[in-house]
Amino acid sequence: MAIVINMPRLSDTMTEGVVAKWHVKIGDAITEGKLLAEIETDKATMDFEAFPGQEGTLLHIGVQEGQASPVDTILAIIGEKGEDISGLLAGGAAPAAAPAAEAAPAAAPPAPAAAPVAEVPVAAPASDARVKASPLAKSMAADKGVDLSKVQGSGEGGRIVKRDIESAVSDTASVAAPAAPAAAVNYPSSGFQDTPISQMRKTIAKRLSESKFTAPHFYLTMSVDMDAAIEARQALNASGDHKISFNDLVVKAVSKALKKHPAVNSAWLGDVIRTNYDVHVGVAVAVEDGLLVPVIRHADAKSLTQISAEVKDFAQRAKTKKLQPADWEGNTFTISNLGMFGIDQFTAIVNPPDSCILAVGGIQAVPVVKNGQVVPGNIMKLTLSCDHRVVDGATGSAFLNSVKAFLESPVTMML
Repeated sequence: MAIVINMPRLSDTMTEGVVAKWHVKIGDAITEGKLLAEIETDKATMDFEAFPGQEGTLLHIGVQEGQASPVDTILAIIGEKGEDISGLLAGGAAPAAAPAAEAAPAAAPPAPAAAPVAEVPVAAPASDARVKASPLAKSMAADKGVDLSKVQGSGEGGRIVKRDIESAVSDTASVAAPAAPAAAVNYPSSGFQDTPISQMRKTIAKRLSESKFTAPHFYLTMSVDMDAAIEARQALNASGDHKISFNDLVVKAVSKALKKHPAVNSAWLGDVIRTNYDVHVGVAVAVEDGLLVPVIRHADAKSLTQISAEVKDFAQRAKTKKLQPADWEGNTFTISNLGMFGIDQFTAIVNPPDSCILAVGGIQAVPVVKNGQVVPGNIMKLTLSCDHRVVDGATGSAFLNSVKAFLESPVTMML
């Protein structure tokens, strides 16, 4: 009996998918675990394999490469070779057939030949023979292109003489000639390229637009003295196999601060504000098509080495498109770090349903005042974007102060 494979829902927000690539063709044998296609979702491009029981011959492909199709519409049909599947195609939730190519418009009847326009004889310029002019004036007029019929003669009886031609030439020259067109410059072609919007980019645009224009944002910025964090990181990396990054330290500090300030670990759900008991920190990772936010679950209960290992694993799998939906769902707070790109400070858009997102800048070597003395220092700026429906200024400030305290005294977040 033929089996219908529908477009799967590969994330909680997915409404349609795009077949990025088929790895099988009609007539191929399908067995459990065989890679069928790569499906582009609103989060990532994911491998889609045949599940247990989905075995047989591929009889039908319902969605072509590059085509979008809603969740639960027919993606493919597997069955016995030669099996009749017309009933499934007629009664299934197959995507609407592509509209038939529009018939080419009938050739327009040839336009009737334009009636010949009667030639209107052009009045010939007055003959020089009827113009009184001296032979020299006629010769000069011919050389200079002067129309004798338009020259007023000053000689005897209105005869045109040499000085009249010279005057006519002078008057013509005195009229400013139109500026010659500038020489054409061969600029490079100003062409362009239209790139189809990926499912991920559509989702980023939709969710962040909704967040920016629905959630009333406000921003809090604080400078953190990173001298102690730099020393702690050097000591940790010198004594272990794991290499701890500054971002790992930020994740740890944030997770500890969230436990102290549960109001920041909350979400606006319309009718209620949900305060989360668990701390699940999302870490924004740049990928080719946009941005993914894999989640470090129970980050407050994990060691720096565990956090470091997870972040590295997520980053690697994100770039190779191996993340699964469970990896990016359920965050209660988000961190976006652009310090490694040379950014000193920036503001980020709250990632729904979180109430806050922390934007992390790079560490800058700047003069600072310590004990009344100006000394070299290392400062990192943190900017907290808050949804004012959930978090007020005092709450956000208290949270930022806790993050700052943990980073400036790293030993306290190891306890």
